[in-house]
Amino acid sequence: MDRRILLVSLAVALGGCVHNRPYERPPSPVPAALPHAQAAEPVPAGASQAADIPWRAFFPDSRLQTVIETALANNRDLKMAALNIERAEALYRIQSAQQRPTVAASASGSLYRLPKDMSVAGINVGQAVTIQQYTLNLGAASWELDLFGRIRSLKAAALEQFLATQQARSATQIALVAGVAGTYLALAADQENLRLARSTLEAQQASYDLIRQIRDSGMGSDLDLFQAQSQVEAARVDIARYSGQVELDGHALALLVGAPVPPGLQPSELGPGSAMKEIAAELPSEVLLQRPDILMAEHQLKAAHASIGAARAAYFPRISLTAGGGSMSSDLTKLFNAGAGTWNFAPQISLPIFDSGARKSTVKVAETDRALAVAEYDKAIQTAFREVSDALSQRDSLRSQLVAQKILVTSLEQTYRIAGVRYQAGMDSYLTVLVAQRTLYQGQQGLVSLRLAQLANQVALYKAMGGGA
Repeated sequence: MDRRILLVSLAVALGGCVHNRPYERPPSPVPAALPHAQAAEPVPAGASQAADIPWRAFFPDSRLQTVIETALANNRDLKMAALNIERAEALYRIQSAQQRPTVAASASGSLYRLPKDMSVAGINVGQAVTIQQYTLNLGAASWELDLFGRIRSLKAAALEQFLATQQARSATQIALVAGVAGTYLALAADQENLRLARSTLEAQQASYDLIRQIRDSGMGSDLDLFQAQSQVEAARVDIARYSGQVELDGHALALLVGAPVPPGLQPSELGPGSAMKEIAAELPSEVLLQRPDILMAEHQLKAAHASIGAARAAYFPRISLTAGGGSMSSDLTKLFNAGAGTWNFAPQISLPIFDSGARKSTVKVAETDRALAVAEYDKAIQTAFREVSDALSQRDSLRSQLVAQKILVTSLEQTYRIAGVRYQAGMDSYLTVLVAQRTLYQGQQGLVSLRLAQLANQVALYKAMGGGA
């Protein structure tokens, strides 16, 4: 009894020597405040943090909502992320089960013959003997007593990997929602550019027909006619180009959604329904730590930290128990009779002494993995900080450009109208009308591009700040 008490006391004492420092979050590698947040234009009082805005509330367009819902149901990347969660959960359950003994039942029977003159237990048997034996046993085999935290550390690592896969799914969903929205808006912009090119072609075709009539009457020149025809053909080129781009956008959207998008759900232009909810940006950079990709990196860091404890535990003894009880009889009918009971108890302890530095190298690998995980965690934070910084910087610039572009288009519309009046009055050549028309068309295209850029910037800022999970 004294020896057993001494053994247990020694094991507990050695267990206390296993030093695995508690996890501490690394310091943030970015400034405390988001850049340009204070210089940004004031946003409405109702603006919220991106992570607090559900994607349905951020994207008010009902058609876009339906498209996103379909993507969330069909997208293969999201399905793989969900399957990874199930796999990590199963691995965690496997690791957790090692903390409890495995109980199994076994039954066996044997029948064998001893030859004549065989000595059994020192007694010479004069004739051949047939021996039969039946055994029924229930017990635990090789249950490790986790006195040094090896199994607990492995369980903690498996749990963190499971939590990391959950965050990976959230990050995948955010990327999917933003990707669908961005592609949907690009399709809307190209549809609007296509509509603009068609309306421009109609106007230019009408001008061409009018100039041809004037030329045929002898009052116009071939130069005016060819100039008008060049604008007609340029518009046709744009129609062909935007038609092809619309098809490509449709293919990209179908890939993200996982199925072709019905025409009734496709956008026709960047209308008022494309407006999105304003996002508050006057926030500390700590809010980025709640982004799913950063949380995933931190869970992976915690898993690497726990693996160090498992590696260090290899320096200490491993104690396992094998125990069981049952019955044994030479007659199957007497297997459960009184006096047939058996039991066994076999503790085992193994202490590594020399392994040519394998355990030291294992600890070194675990510590290096943790250092790599810290670097990945820092990189994830720095990437998030840059994404938010870029989106905030562009937000103010795009707002100013959009205001100026709207004023410019209004001015070009007036210029084109006046040039047409002066040409019809014989005060200017058709070249003036041609230049004004081309400049107006380019200004309208620029306005569509800026509206798309501003909406895409809102989507990028929403994604960068962790919205859409």
